[in-house]
Amino acid sequence: MSEKQLGELSRMIEFMARMLVDFPDKVEINEIAGENTTVIELKVAKEDLGKIIGKQGRTARALRTVLNGASTKLRKRTVLEIVE
Repeated sequence: MSEKQLGELSRMIEFMARMLVDFPDKVEINEIAGENTTVIELKVAKEDLGKIIGKQGRTARALRTVLNGASTKLRKRTVLEIVE
């Protein structure tokens, strides 16, 4: 998979996160590419952590589901980690 496609996945997660939070300027994405798996780290302001995780983790699960669907199409395993 090309770097461009990985970047598109990161931008997609960043866009969705920015739409959910009160402080979109504090959304940070870090991409760690491995041989088989890519980890996308999402960092938001402390005040917005609850909005990204959602009730019982539903919002975070939804973000991961969309990411898994997009990365499956590209035949790559991608994991979303929400860091504090």
